[in-house]
Amino acid sequence: MVIDDNSPISLALREGELTVTGRLVDASNATLYGLMQHKELEFAVIYKPVAGERPLWDFPDGTLADREYAAYLISESTQLNIVPRTLLRDGPFGIGMVQEWIDIDESVDLGSFFSRDLPGLRKMALFDAITNNTDRKIGHILPTRDGEIYGCDHGVTFHEEDKLRTVIWQFSGLEFDEKELTLLHGLQASFNDNLGLELRKLISGSEFAALTHRIDKLITTQVFPSPSPDWPAIPWPAF
Repeated sequence: MVIDDNSPISLALREGELTVTGRLVDASNATLYGLMQHKELEFAVIYKPVAGERPLWDFPDGTLADREYAAYLISESTQLNIVPRTLLRDGPFGIGMVQEWIDIDESVDLGSFFSRDLPGLRKMALFDAITNNTDRKIGHILPTRDGEIYGCDHGVTFHEEDKLRTVIWQFSGLEFDEKELTLLHGLQASFNDNLGLELRKLISGSEFAALTHRIDKLITTQVFPSPSPDWPAIPWPAF
């Protein structure tokens, strides 16, 4: 499963010229801001080269970009539309993750927004439970002026151990609705097709097995997960 639509943005991400113009200095890994140019189209992107990834004690070295792309594939397959357009490609500093930049609504107070009962945040909570996101900070929530809610920084996902850490716990224990259960069943079934083949290239065999087990558990319990007593429930710093 790849970005295979012929929209101008997708074509530009695949074929455009990437120019790095800045760096997000607060990021723990090399997170570069740049411009993607393709024919007459120009737009901002985030570029995270594998060469700029710092080693982590609990994730294999050089795998964060793959996990970002795997998260995008899950987002697209489920139509949760959490992750902005993303792909793996070469860039000025080598192979890395390239993602469409999202302009957020600066009028939104993220300090209170993240805990609201909103459909977009509920979708994000389900997405994070599926991908075992261990770093859903407040600053990783991207509300836009048109009412959409995107998420960013999905490099520490898909661990084989239960490591869900998020600021979005307001749905904990709530039952899934019929649409959410249908989504989970559909995602599980899709692993027998191209999505499963692509994910196996991006995460380890044990991580893929854990992914399928997580979805089975979500289908069986039919509720949003609750914080684990064996792992910090909220990332630090929370923002």
